[in-house]
Amino acid sequence: MPLRVGRIPFLVCAPFFFNSVGRENEFSDVEFFDGAPSVHCAGLKDGSIHLSPASSITFAQKPGAFVLSPSLCTSCSFEVRSVKLFSRFPIQELSGKRVRMTSQSKTSVTLLRILLENRYGLSPDYVSGLAAEDSDDACLLIGDLALEENERHRFAFSYDLGTLWQEWQGLPFVFGAWLISKDALSASLKPVLENYMERLENGILEFRKNPSQALDIWLAKYPVGLPRPLVEDYFSVLDYRFTDERKQSLSIFFNLAAQMGLVETSPPMEFL
Repeated sequence: MPLRVGRIPFLVCAPFFFNSVGRENEFSDVEFFDGAPSVHCAGLKDGSIHLSPASSITFAQKPGAFVLSPSLCTSCSFEVRSVKLFSRFPIQELSGKRVRMTSQSKTSVTLLRILLENRYGLSPDYVSGLAAEDSDDACLLIGDLALEENERHRFAFSYDLGTLWQEWQGLPFVFGAWLISKDALSASLKPVLENYMERLENGILEFRKNPSQALDIWLAKYPVGLPRPLVEDYFSVLDYRFTDERKQSLSIFFNLAAQMGLVETSPPMEFL
């Protein structure tokens, strides 16, 4: 059985996967599956994939089923740029307003609910969907859709969720974590997993050394409607190191989600 890896075709994940694009046959015993975070979260929970840089809340949605990479995550220092609330009103005025929540990521939806309800004491009218509609007062967008909306300037207000969290908690937020199914720890798969994780870390170092070349490969496969200088600058705000303070931040996030009933429990973190 091959190691089944969920690959996310969002710009934020380019450092994880650029070196597999068009070279999949070089990854022996590994099979890649493309999809949004929500797709891979479902795949992790139903066992159709073994690992992915998934929405971090997935770890708390199925306690005991996964381990985390101890060194890799998707985080930022204050702004993340690709997880944003776009609004026609100031955030403090969103009680009773129609807020469309992305269907692509449960972590971002959970985070926004925690911020709106817990930090600001608001009670919006939530609806689900991929993109904003004319009847929406505000919308939460992630990934390339958020980056592209930044350039359209259709909304009077925009709020970066990474910034809102760090201003409130004093810690950087962890949007994505490498979740690994415990099924991948079997005797037959664990050596493949360890080799893949080593190549993954080396790939990130390679991306940092020559991001322009890496992005040439990525954008040829997964193009975005953004100017190239903006694309390259985007990676200046991202940090893929799962530091102790980021682990602390993730634990706080799980605790708040459990307190609000958004997950059943706040599980202890287990690492590979």
